[in-house]
Amino acid sequence: MRPSILRRLFRRVASTAALALVAATLSTVAAARPAAAAGGLEQVTGFGTNPGNLQMYEYAPAGLPANAPLVIALHGCTQTADAYYTHSGWPKYADLWGFAMVFPQTTSANNALSCFGWFDPAEDTRGKGEAASIVQMVEYAKQQYGSDARRVYVTGLSAGGGMTADLLAAYPDVFAGGSVASGLPAQCATSQSAASGCQTGPQKLTAAQWGDKVRGSYPGYSGPWPRVAIWQGTSDYTVYPANATALRDQWTDVWGIGQTPSATDTLPGNTTRSVYNDATGKPAVATYSVSGMGHGLAVGPGSGTGQCGSTAAYFLNTICSTYYTGVFWGLDRGTPGGGDQLPAPSGLRVTAITANSASLSWNAVPGAASYTVHRNGTKVASPTSTTYTDTGLTAGTAYQYTVTAVDGSGTPGTASPQVTATTTGGTPAQCFTATNYAHVTAGRAHTTGGYTYANGSNENMGLYNAFVTHTLRESPAGHFVIADSGCAT
Repeated sequence: MRPSILRRLFRRVASTAALALVAATLSTVAAARPAAAAGGLEQVTGFGTNPGNLQMYEYAPAGLPANAPLVIALHGCTQTADAYYTHSGWPKYADLWGFAMVFPQTTSANNALSCFGWFDPAEDTRGKGEAASIVQMVEYAKQQYGSDARRVYVTGLSAGGGMTADLLAAYPDVFAGGSVASGLPAQCATSQSAASGCQTGPQKLTAAQWGDKVRGSYPGYSGPWPRVAIWQGTSDYTVYPANATALRDQWTDVWGIGQTPSATDTLPGNTTRSVYNDATGKPAVATYSVSGMGHGLAVGPGSGTGQCGSTAAYFLNTICSTYYTGVFWGLDRGTPGGGDQLPAPSGLRVTAITANSASLSWNAVPGAASYTVHRNGTKVASPTSTTYTDTGLTAGTAYQYTVTAVDGSGTPGTASPQVTATTTGGTPAQCFTATNYAHVTAGRAHTTGGYTYANGSNENMGLYNAFVTHTLRESPAGHFVIADSGCAT
């Protein structure tokens, strides 16, 4: 939606107009709990004094043990807690990895567009309004589920993303990590009139100035700081990509680690991941730039471990951001706060391939008792050495591998950057260079929501038109990947 359209809409919603982000964006544990809401959520009442006038919904898998993590998920404007529960993919990983969830909900009683007040000091600062209500929900859930206070995380989309950044700044003693999807840096705006400017281009501040906004949110606090994931579509014209840059500058400055990535790699959905390690070599900040994606939360429907969610308004079919966020936080490994995990093995490489096998090697990690090897997101081996040969593969097929070090207590560390091994044999690869329109017409790609995706790999090729050209490599038959940089056959 163009800014001019937004302005007309804002005028129609009177005093809440400048909230921006139309996008898409403690009592006791014995408090009353109504029957389950649609989609499996349960509403909780009486969770606290609730100064922000929010509603609390919760979800937890059956048999959840004590000391499990807790995740707070904040919806975007015009959305509901149930919509976020239904489409984001978070419940899948709550079941798979074992953690409880809280889905706060704001309503039109607070804001005509049901936006969280990320720009309002009366709502988004420590001890005030909606921020205080959300922390009351955290305290309630920690008591109810016996959650590990060291492993409480918050994530949000759009306005929920802006509130997430504010919560991380105001309550770094509560949250071990956060994930901001198509959102704003902490304290980007402190008034309604400044909110729209943050959307389309935040203030041109230095990293230190952005960091000062975090440090000023809880004066005197000296750490540890939350680990922050930042998700952004390159074609987002509601919350511009400059916000992701500002978020990166802000949180790397808070961590004192500079703005040069420690590692950069490519993920599915035409996503570029850049990781910024702390002084001990552990990831502190990560950015995920999804090429061609507009405004919304990245989802990747499917039944695989790394696939999740369902498409809907502002839930965009590109990559399962929920999976990669959970891995970044360490939810798949049960690591307290992600702070005591071994670093990622370096130097992962493919040393040999045949028609049905791929051999890997990597550099040793001090303190590692063993390693886990994942193929296409699924664990396939736990070698004690720094080499492994994966067998029983299909000829002429590409496989993606990562390796994680495991300490003597069985706690896995950070996953390595991904490498690809393509087995020999099979049908020779073919390459096709054409416009997106021609690729779709020829059956090599398909369209969703005005964007083009390669058949098989589902890589985002950009807008569906005759003006964007890509080279696609087919191998095996019917599986296409973008090969613009070179197409070996």
